[in-house]
Amino acid sequence: MSPTKLTACVFDAYGTLFDVASVAALAESLAPGHGADLARLWRGKQLEYTWLASLMASPGYQRPDFAAVTAMALDWAIAALVLPLDATARTALVDEYRRLAPYPDARAALESLSRHPRWIRSNGTRAMLDPLLAATGLRDVIDGVISVDEAGIYKPAPSVYALAARRLHAPPSGIAFVSANAWDAAGAQAFGFTAFWINRAGIPADRHAPSPAYIVGSLAEVATILTGLESPARAARPAVRTAKRRAPPRASGPSRRRA
Repeated sequence: MSPTKLTACVFDAYGTLFDVASVAALAESLAPGHGADLARLWRGKQLEYTWLASLMASPGYQRPDFAAVTAMALDWAIAALVLPLDATARTALVDEYRRLAPYPDARAALESLSRHPRWIRSNGTRAMLDPLLAATGLRDVIDGVISVDEAGIYKPAPSVYALAARRLHAPPSGIAFVSANAWDAAGAQAFGFTAFWINRAGIPADRHAPSPAYIVGSLAEVATILTGLESPARAARPAVRTAKRRAPPRASGPSRRRA
């Protein structure tokens, strides 16, 4: 695909622009010695519940929204660790999702992509996402927000990715989709987006789906690639870019490999 066709950027929120592990600081203050474990178990169960909720869709089951899923996952994690946290502590932890820390390179990356529409498409509800953007000061570098609530199902259902294509009036291949969640990037690539997977932990790529078009280490790298693709010199060499997809892993920098 010619890079000149990339006309919009869509970002995942949780784990991509905002660090879900930042809840560990508050968790540690409430449950000394268990903050990191609580944050890890909480996030894992939160995602599991979204996948299960989508699979269980039926007339007799009402999909819980992401706020409810987040609260239920926290309750499970607290029980799993046998932590004596009361309702006040639980409320404080859930509310922290409206104040998650953005990644250090988030604002600069978004600012550098101002020539493109910059949208968020997230599992989160608007009641969670809007206060988060306001609290972190990123509202002015985001052009729009799409919640999966509009589709009535969670990622990685194809109908969720279709929301962004319809809203932006762009073909899927013309949308750069950015996520630090491997399964989300895989879903986006399978749908037809040009997916950027931010592999901050350096883990292997998933095997069940098409490899993301780009595997990078940071939001800054995403911005560098996208701004570079805008130049005529880079746009004239699509064949070279395609060849890189199966190149051996490099020591550093963006990759288009299947790890």
